[in-house]
Amino acid sequence: MKRTSRDIRTANRYEVLRQIIAESPTSRQELAAATGLSLATVATLVGELLDLRMITEVGFEDSAGGRPRGLVAVNASGGALIGVDIAETYVHVELFDLALNVLARADEDMRPGESRPEQVVGHVAAAVGSVVAQAGVEAARVLGVGVSVPGQVDRYSGVAEYAPNWDWHDVPLLDLLAEHIAYPLYLDNPLRACAVAELWFGAARGRGDAVVVNLGTGVGAGLALGGGLHRGVSNSAGEWGHTTLVLDGRPCHCGNHGCVETYVGAPGIMRNLTELDPDSALLHPEDQTATIDALARAVAGQDPVALKAVQHTARYLGAGIADLINLLNPEVVVLSSWVAARLGEPLLDEVRRAVARHTLRRPLAATEIVLSPIPTDPVSLGAATFALEGALQSVGQRAVRRPRAGSRTAPPA
Repeated sequence: MKRTSRDIRTANRYEVLRQIIAESPTSRQELAAATGLSLATVATLVGELLDLRMITEVGFEDSAGGRPRGLVAVNASGGALIGVDIAETYVHVELFDLALNVLARADEDMRPGESRPEQVVGHVAAAVGSVVAQAGVEAARVLGVGVSVPGQVDRYSGVAEYAPNWDWHDVPLLDLLAEHIAYPLYLDNPLRACAVAELWFGAARGRGDAVVVNLGTGVGAGLALGGGLHRGVSNSAGEWGHTTLVLDGRPCHCGNHGCVETYVGAPGIMRNLTELDPDSALLHPEDQTATIDALARAVAGQDPVALKAVQHTARYLGAGIADLINLLNPEVVVLSSWVAARLGEPLLDEVRRAVARHTLRRPLAATEIVLSPIPTDPVSLGAATFALEGALQSVGQRAVRRPRAGSRTAPPA
């Protein structure tokens, strides 16, 4: 989609605010240097953000031989943002201030078979209501709710087009949510959310080219290329979990066989463990989280079966990541989401060894492979930034045109 001048202005406003959040307090001159925008453009955008009370003047700093430079900082209490992480087994919601500090959290478990759209919407509505009540924020202060849902989404229409693990097809998710949630809503998927979170606060910050590997029930790769989020022509980039790793391999929910996800997603790891020891006490057949937690504890205790299961998983994961490195030549590959967080350094060490066996020497030498350093849920954090971006899109020159409560709002291009 061709970007309009308004889209470009929104993107510039968003980039300036992102830099202020990351580096508060900062001067207009520093913002111009960091963003590559002209000082005049930065001054105008800073003026708009001051009028919106998203940032505030915080004094001056001396400059070499010149007059003191005015400093600005994010106005943390100037609004609230909500990030919703819908996963296959849970709904996790966090409410943030404008500095993207977490003010409240809520969780809703989703049991097997609880994946009908109306059930998922009920969990989201309950969790959103909970964080607003916990934080005690007024409705008018909530600038928006970013919603991350697995699978392929149309962020303009608010439709979850395809979620293979739930067999969802063309679910009008934001319309359903708008019946229960009285704030502007913005939709995307966890691949984009994790990538944005890493670009803002994590291992991809300051990197031009990064891959964020999302390891949960499902698997995918968020892509930051040339310093920005790469979405693809239909917002479907990053479906690496549904690339073929093993010809005629394990069946996948997407209908194909041998997908990466079937070997390194949580159910795939459970199958790896089952193949090593069908009677393992680590297995909880109906509970992915309990199994991965038990596996992580057993690895820490040097249990031989657990160590072997992680090695087997890392062999598959390393081969898949090697393909990404050879193809995209990124500066950093970040292992993110709950499976990576729970298995941690033991998985990372095995993955690094496996990648080295499959990657060309030159691209590997330029790539770091790390765990996500983000202490909170990266998907909720990334989803909250979608709401922030959407709120900034609704801003006119020196004025705010807020979407009506409960509306679905088209995101920036």
